[in-house]
Amino acid sequence: MSQQQQQQQQQQQEYGLDVLDPATEEVIATVPGAVAADVDAAVRRAAPAQERWAALAPGERARLLRRFAVAVDEHREELAQLEVREAGHTVGNARWEAGNVRDLLDYAAGGVERLAGRQIPVPGGLDVTLLEPLGVVGVIAPWNFPMPIAAWGTAPALAAGNAVVLKPAETTPLTALRLAELALTAGLPEHLFQVLPGRGDIAGEALVRHPGVAKIVFTGSTRVGKRIMALCADQVKRVTLELGGKSPNLVFADADIEAAAAAAPMSFLDNSGQDCCARTRILVQRSVHDRFLELLAPAVESVTVGDPADERTDMGPLISRAQLERVRSYVDADAPGIRGKAPEGPGFWFPPTVLTGVDPHARVAAEEVFGPVAVVLPFDDEADAVRLANATEYGLSGSVWTRDVGRALRVSQAVKAGNLSVNSHSSVRYWTPFGGFKQSGIGRELGPDALTAFTETKNVFISTEGPAQ
Repeated sequence: MSQQQQQQQQQQQEYGLDVLDPATEEVIATVPGAVAADVDAAVRRAAPAQERWAALAPGERARLLRRFAVAVDEHREELAQLEVREAGHTVGNARWEAGNVRDLLDYAAGGVERLAGRQIPVPGGLDVTLLEPLGVVGVIAPWNFPMPIAAWGTAPALAAGNAVVLKPAETTPLTALRLAELALTAGLPEHLFQVLPGRGDIAGEALVRHPGVAKIVFTGSTRVGKRIMALCADQVKRVTLELGGKSPNLVFADADIEAAAAAAPMSFLDNSGQDCCARTRILVQRSVHDRFLELLAPAVESVTVGDPADERTDMGPLISRAQLERVRSYVDADAPGIRGKAPEGPGFWFPPTVLTGVDPHARVAAEEVFGPVAVVLPFDDEADAVRLANATEYGLSGSVWTRDVGRALRVSQAVKAGNLSVNSHSSVRYWTPFGGFKQSGIGRELGPDALTAFTETKNVFISTEGPAQ
């Protein structure tokens, strides 16, 4: 082993990552942390692998991606149990997430042979556009949904003919590492899809800065997203950013109040509130405000918080001690509202919490808590509802509860957010585009145009005019 390799190995050990079970605080794994040299080596390996991958017939690339999807499906329970251990997700959610990775790969594979340019009418010849892969794509995935969000970038990037270097979150690298192993067993070329666990300020920054990386896909906080955008600007590097949210849940007096109250808890408690789309601002028309709270209280109090491996559990722990302390900082012990129950002892537990009588400008009402905490704010009429809904720097998601179709359309058009649901809290479907307005991000993921986000458009004009006589 050379002196350089010894130094690199020492750095990997120095920056090694301890993976904790959030429900017990026990260390379940330790993985080496990538450093800048590892990132450089991975990108250099990825470049020739990408060229060979892009040269394959589209049908062959599609076939290999489908084999990858089959491999994920065959190991769905294993992946789900890993997600339970490293992320504290309930086992039902984790199974859905593993299945979502499978579905994303299948959906992306279906687009490989349909990734077509256009023929544009022009005088004097024929004009066509070609969609060509970017090259090597860097994907930086978050800890709140480690598997599916990693696949949001990886699946369409591979389908479009690119190579991918994925840096998972420091706290949740295990499912990503297993997915890379499954890709190889499915027959994807070596070095085409690589996973590099590591610290954001070391491995993540090296990936963003690397001149061999054509695009960065990042999901995480708005603060970090802004830094990544600034670093990419220096190389005019493409970015897709899915950032924070403070999504409204608008409940009008003409809505089915019972249904709206029953659905509200899991709109902000799913994944322990660690969801950019969480409906943490519940805006209720004043005339039904008290009745809504009467119905909401038992719905929140009935949520079962506990062992995420237990099939009966609705909500698990937060991801880390740091996240627990962050959430606590937003909630005064004597603040009025509705509170559920959470386990005591080891683990990063916080009870379901709904705060009432809150100033709309208070931190808890304006900032992304990223925990199982919501506020209920009254509004007077439609205009007031829209004003409150838009009174935030974010614009990722939201819900509108009403029986009036006209109102549903008006409010959906007026709320500044990228993903809205009427009489529902569904934000994400792999068939439809996803992304945010304002400081919730740039670009769109998923849906029928996902592959084109990982391509360059090249225009070719072919003259059909004969030589001058």
